[in-house]
Amino acid sequence: MMKAERDKDRIREFFELTDSGYNLSKYHKPVLVYDIFDDKVRYSLWEEEMLNRFGLENVDGWDKTEEIVFCPDWMQGIDDENDLSDLDEEDNEL
Repeated sequence: MMKAERDKDRIREFFELTDSGYNLSKYHKPVLVYDIFDDKVRYSLWEEEMLNRFGLENVDGWDKTEEIVFCPDWMQGIDDENDLSDLDEEDNEL
């Protein structure tokens, strides 16, 4: 099932990382609708009013596909701020 992201900063981050040519200023309340499948993110950009009218459960397609490695960690449920697994043992000794 597709997921919806309504936070403009997160949507902007996604499009900056993927280098997609979406212009968010065209949307009053943009919603990024996406699904992760086989290490790829399939996504579309919707206007919130339109998505509310049709319902997220009725979205069955997407406009573009990106490799998951080029997408923000929050799409995979990874929280950057609390992730300490990136630290090396050497860093802990300092």
